[in-house]
Amino acid sequence: MISRLDRNSRLIAALDERAEALGLKRGMGVADARAMYPAIDVVEADPQAERRLLEGLADWCDRYTPLVALDGADGLFLDITGCVHLFGGEEAILAEMVTRFLHQGFCARAGIASTVGAAWAAARFYSGRSVAAGGEEEFLAPLPLAALRLEPGVRDRLESVGLRTMGAVMAMPRAPLARRFGAPLLARLDQALGRFDEAVSPRRPAAALSVERHLPEPVARADDVEHLTKSLAQALRPDLERRGEGARSLHLVLFRVDGAVSRIAVGTSRPLRDPVLIQKLFHERLVAIRQELDAGFGFDLVRLSVLAAAPFSLQQTDLAGDTGGEGADLEQFADRVRARLGESAVLRSLPVASHLPERAARLVPFAQAARERLKAASSLALSERPIRLLRPPEPVEVPVTELPEGPPLRFRWRRAVYSVRRAEGPERIGCEWWQENHFIPRKENEKEEAYESRRLRLIAERTVSSARDYFRVEDSEGRRYWLYRQGLYGAAKVPPRWFMHGFFA
Repeated sequence: MISRLDRNSRLIAALDERAEALGLKRGMGVADARAMYPAIDVVEADPQAERRLLEGLADWCDRYTPLVALDGADGLFLDITGCVHLFGGEEAILAEMVTRFLHQGFCARAGIASTVGAAWAAARFYSGRSVAAGGEEEFLAPLPLAALRLEPGVRDRLESVGLRTMGAVMAMPRAPLARRFGAPLLARLDQALGRFDEAVSPRRPAAALSVERHLPEPVARADDVEHLTKSLAQALRPDLERRGEGARSLHLVLFRVDGAVSRIAVGTSRPLRDPVLIQKLFHERLVAIRQELDAGFGFDLVRLSVLAAAPFSLQQTDLAGDTGGEGADLEQFADRVRARLGESAVLRSLPVASHLPERAARLVPFAQAARERLKAASSLALSERPIRLLRPPEPVEVPVTELPEGPPLRFRWRRAVYSVRRAEGPERIGCEWWQENHFIPRKENEKEEAYESRRLRLIAERTVSSARDYFRVEDSEGRRYWLYRQGLYGAAKVPPRWFMHGFFA
C-alpha cells in the first residue's frame, strides 16, 4: 500500500489486489487502515520515481508504435493506427501487451477504441475490451460517470440529480446540461463518442524512416548488435535513395526482453546512406558506452530510425574511384571521433563578420560547422594568419624600429630579447567603430557647433589610437611571430604600444 500526505492527513494513494480484498480503498486514512489491519505494509509515495517508471514503460511501448503519450500519473496512450496488422490484429496486440507487462511484474489494464475517451474507459472498466468503430455509444452507456474523465465536483453534481451513468447523461438534452454543468461536460462526451477529435501529444517525434528486426532469440553481444545495425542500414538505403536523401541523425533503439530500453544516437556531418559507414559510426558509439550498456538477458527487438535527413547529392567518380569530394574523409573521421568522445570532441573554426583577428573566427562543434559553412563568409582572401593567437595579446618592448612606421629591429618579450632578421608589413587593421564606445558627454553651456567639432575630433583621435599595424617578423633562429603596433607615432598624445598576438608554424 502506498500513502501520500494530503492536508496534514496521510491517505492511501494506491493499493494492490490483496489490500482491496480486505476492504481498503483509495483516499482512506492510513490510521484507519492500520487500526483495522496493524500488520499492513505502508510505503511512502515517491512521485519522481513513479514518473521515471512510467516513462520507462512508455519507452518500452515504443515497440508497438512510435506515438506514445503519458496519461496523467498512471496511464499511457498509444496511437496504434497502421500498426495493428504487424501483430496479428487488435485482439492479438492487446493480449501480447498485457502478457508482457505481467511478465515484467505489472498488472496492466488495457483497451482499444477508435477514440481516446472510449479507449480510456475500456482500459479502466473493461480491461481487454476492443471497442469497434461506431460502437462507442453502446459501449459507454452502462458505464459510471467516472468513465467520462470529469472533475469530481461535476460528477458529484450530476449524481445529485440522479444522473449516475453515461447513458443517462447522453439521453438528456444538451442545452440544459451545458447551462447547468458547463461546456466541459459536453466536450468530454463528444470526444468519447468521436464527434470531436482529441489530440494526443506523443513524447517523442515520429521518425521519418524506420526499420526494425524482431529476433526469435535475444542477442546480447555488441558484435551481434553491430551486425544487425548494418543489416538495418541496408534495409533503409532503398527508401533513402527513393526520397533522394541521406541520413543526418540516426537513432538505434534496443528493446530488452525484461522491458528496459536503450537508445543510441549518432549524427553525421554530411548526408549519409552507406551501410558500412553507418555501422562504423555505431561501432564507435557502442565502444564508448560499452560499460553503460547493459544487455541483461538480451535484446529481442532492434530498431534503426532516421530522425533527420537532408538532400543527398550524387557525385561522379573518376577512373581511380575518386569522387573528388573535398573533405569527405575528414568529415567521416570527425563523425567517428564524435561518436566515440561526444559532440564537443571535434571543433571547427568558422569565420565571423569582423576584421579584428580575435573576433574573426569562432569555434563550433564539427557537425554545426558543416551545416553553417556555406552560410559563413569566406576567409580565403585574408592575408596569412598565424596558427595560434594569444588571448589577450601580450605587451612587448620595442626599443628601436627601422622607421617611425616600420617594423622593429629588436623586441623584448617575456624577459627575452629577440633580434628581427626579416619582416613583412605593415597590415593596417582599424577599429570597429560601431562596437567601440564613442559617447562624448556634452559640457555645460557648450554650443552645438563646438560640441560637434569636439566630438568628431575626439572620435578621430580614438580611432587613430586604436588602429593596429601588424608585422610578420622572423627572428635570428627562424621563429616567426605576429606583432602589431597600436597607435601611430606623433598622431596622439599617448605613444604607440607594441603587442605579441600570435605565432606562425
